[in-house]
Amino acid sequence: MCGITGYFDPTFYFNSDDHSRIITKMTDAIIHRGPDDSGLWSDKEKGIVLGFRRLAIVDLTPTGHQPMVSADGRYVMVFNGEIYNFEEIRQDLLKLGHTFRGSSDTEVMLAAICQWGIEKALSMFNGMFAFALWDRQDGELVLARDRIGIKPLYYGWMNNVFLFGSELKAMRANPAFNGSINRDALSIYLRHNYIPAPYSIYSGVYKLQPGTYITLLPGAVNQPPAPKTYWSVFDAVQNGIQHPFEGSDVEAVDELETLLKGSIRQRMIADVPLGAFLSGGVDSSTIVALMQTQSSIPVKTFSIGFEEKSYDEAQYARKVAEHLKTDHTDLYVTPQEALAVIPRLPMLYDEPFSDSSQIPTFLVSQLARRKVTVSLSGDGGDELFAGYDRYFWANRITQFATFMGGVPAGAASHMLKFGASGWFNGFWSAIGASRTGAPMQRTRDRMVKLSESIKSKSPEKTYFDLLSHWKNPDQIVLGGHEPETILLEKNRWPASENFIETMMYLDMMAYLPDDIMAKVDRASMGTSLESRVPFLDDHRVIEFAWRLPMSMKLRHGKSKWILRQVLYRHVPPALIERPKMGFGVPIDSWLRGPLKDWAEDLLDETRLKTEGYFNPGPIRQKWTEHISGQSNWQYYLWDILMFQSWLAETNRHGA
Repeated sequence: MCGITGYFDPTFYFNSDDHSRIITKMTDAIIHRGPDDSGLWSDKEKGIVLGFRRLAIVDLTPTGHQPMVSADGRYVMVFNGEIYNFEEIRQDLLKLGHTFRGSSDTEVMLAAICQWGIEKALSMFNGMFAFALWDRQDGELVLARDRIGIKPLYYGWMNNVFLFGSELKAMRANPAFNGSINRDALSIYLRHNYIPAPYSIYSGVYKLQPGTYITLLPGAVNQPPAPKTYWSVFDAVQNGIQHPFEGSDVEAVDELETLLKGSIRQRMIADVPLGAFLSGGVDSSTIVALMQTQSSIPVKTFSIGFEEKSYDEAQYARKVAEHLKTDHTDLYVTPQEALAVIPRLPMLYDEPFSDSSQIPTFLVSQLARRKVTVSLSGDGGDELFAGYDRYFWANRITQFATFMGGVPAGAASHMLKFGASGWFNGFWSAIGASRTGAPMQRTRDRMVKLSESIKSKSPEKTYFDLLSHWKNPDQIVLGGHEPETILLEKNRWPASENFIETMMYLDMMAYLPDDIMAKVDRASMGTSLESRVPFLDDHRVIEFAWRLPMSMKLRHGKSKWILRQVLYRHVPPALIERPKMGFGVPIDSWLRGPLKDWAEDLLDETRLKTEGYFNPGPIRQKWTEHISGQSNWQYYLWDILMFQSWLAETNRHGA
């Protein structure tokens, strides 16, 4: 796992003598992604410069050093990620007469591209990756990203210089960078708490979309190249629907377990210490259970606990670890330790990002990094096997609207919102007296969501509302015009008769890469830890999951039925069966307590007016209602606070 960056300067904006200084500054900006080694390569006559930071995982010798030149001298590559089937590809290449200096996957990738060309080689790579490839013969630059978007890659033209990097901070370190904030992207950020690809917070800077590559042709100055698709979720879904799995339940469970074991076995290959995140839920427990069946020693597992019992999953993780006999480490984090992470978030995530589970994700990565360099995670199980509550909710809300019958939607919405307000706290406490605080809070939060979505006329609109934070972000962002995304472009949806499948598809296209994968990548790499995701970085698992009928995912009112059957072969159901908690922190109460002064400063009305990005009125109203306890607007406010905090840090660093 590493960090890559570089630039192409076809009009010689820079003096060639400055290349070494500039690329060193760019790579230094992402040293956390690769503290073990660095490298640079340039062609002064062509104006191409490549930079690299290395976190050594496989082939720790100098033969794994990057930038790496192909054996025939034609290509130069910088590569971030892991190709897990590189040994198989190596054997094919050896039969064709290729020879290898070392044992790195990078060298195999270069040989594969030499042998078969970029598109066929990409189709062969099984893993997670983002790379830049310079073709010295044709003078072309290729950028490519893995199928699901596990590894990040930004790019864009600035002052006739084409910049790219694993993180925006590497691009900002280049003197040609002059990005201005993209207010349209800011609007869509307030909608979803992340900025979906291809947009970024800066005008003219883009995220390369998953499953695509771009080729920068000679002479194409200031012309962003059009991405080409080599694999798509859409095709996987359509093929799965058209060619469903026709075996029995037992055969399906057997095949899934075999696929997962194979994926996990490949992801356990490393020349450094390796472990896994364990929350005690279905997804992470399945990964750890199948790791332990293939390990001769106890797997190192890690979980984070909180003193607030309603947010504490460590107790469940510990029971699973004891059953599987893993080498388990958990850490109970005080509110002060969690709060101390918040000032680091703006630079860690590089652009506004407000999924508050970013805090525990960073903390568990930090914990794991004390003992291992690689950690496997269970991300992707919800999207592949129908695990999210919203998959039930879109239909339930539509049914509720029908049940309300003649009650006007506005009145029904008001009733639900009133029932979820602070006025009814005593009532909720009474009916939940024997339960933890989290279920009661989730009930209130869900009633607020329900109240906001009850006016929806269709499951599609309900789903969109459930995903939305600020419902009318253009009224909040001054000069912002929210762009359309795949979430509203039905012509890009698969032909499914089951809307739950459509929601799962849309989550895989937007929420998964741009929220979940971005969160895990920045949190783990921020601690120089490689995170591997066996559910996602083996496309064969994804393609098989989409062949399974919905009855194998949702059954008897429970989600992830087939995945549970795999897990229950190794872990008793009693250790797993409980309400889904998520991976959260009590932002709502923190904003009324230890974060109140910090938030008040960032949300100051005069400050908001002076900075000129937001309409202060609705923000100040929600802030007042929140701190009074009248309502819980934590998600809306966290969106604003994370942008404000990011803006302050960016201005402080002069970008």
